[in-house]
Amino acid sequence: MGKIFAVGDIHGCLEKLADLMVKINIDPIHDTLVFIGDYIDRGRDSKGVVDYIIDLKKTVKTVVCLEGNHELMFLNYYDYGIDKTLFLDNGGRETLFSYGDTGFWHKKKLSIPDSHREFFHDLQPYYETDAYIFVHAGLRPGIPLKDQVMDDMLWIRRDFIDSGYDFGKKVVFGHTPMTEPLIDETKIGIDTGAVYGGKLTCIRLPDMDIFQV
Repeated sequence: MGKIFAVGDIHGCLEKLADLMVKINIDPIHDTLVFIGDYIDRGRDSKGVVDYIIDLKKTVKTVVCLEGNHELMFLNYYDYGIDKTLFLDNGGRETLFSYGDTGFWHKKKLSIPDSHREFFHDLQPYYETDAYIFVHAGLRPGIPLKDQVMDDMLWIRRDFIDSGYDFGKKVVFGHTPMTEPLIDETKIGIDTGAVYGGKLTCIRLPDMDIFQV
C-alpha cells in the first residue's frame, strides 16, 4: 500500500508548490496525491499552478483534486456571470491577470485553455478512503457524509473546527489558514497561509509526517 500526500491551499503560489513537490519525493506509481482545493486567487500565478497540476497528472498515477470555495467563485463568474464582485474582491483579479486579462474584468475577454476548463469542472467535492475523509473546508457535525451539502464542504469554519465530532474517519481539510497544521483526534487542518507569507503544507499519511516550504 502506498502513502497518501495531502497538500493544503496553494492560492497561485507556484514556486512554493514546485519546491514542495521536490521535497516530498512522491512515488508516482504507488502513492496518492490529494490537493485540498483553492488552487487559484490572491497569488500571482494561478494559471501556472493549474498548468503544473495538469502536468503532474501525466506522471503521477493517482492525483485527486478537490474543489475549493475559490474555484466555485471562479466558475460562478466564468460560467454563469454571477457573483462577479465576490470573485474579484477575493483574489479573482490576480487570477484573471494570470490568464491575460489586463483589467477589463470581462469573461468574454478571457482565454481559458480547454484543459483548464476541464480541470475546474472535474474537481471533486470530497475524497474518502478507509481511514480518512478529505474535504476543502470541513463537514457539518452530526450529519452523515452522504447528507453533507456543498455549501458546508466549501465554506464551513468554526462550527467544524471547534467541534470534536467524530465522523468515524479523520477529516483532512484546508480553507481556514493557521500558523501551524492542526492535528487532533478527529481532524487535520493543512492550510498554513502560503499566500499570506506562511508555508505551503503537505502531510504524508498514515505516518503523519509534515513537509513545508
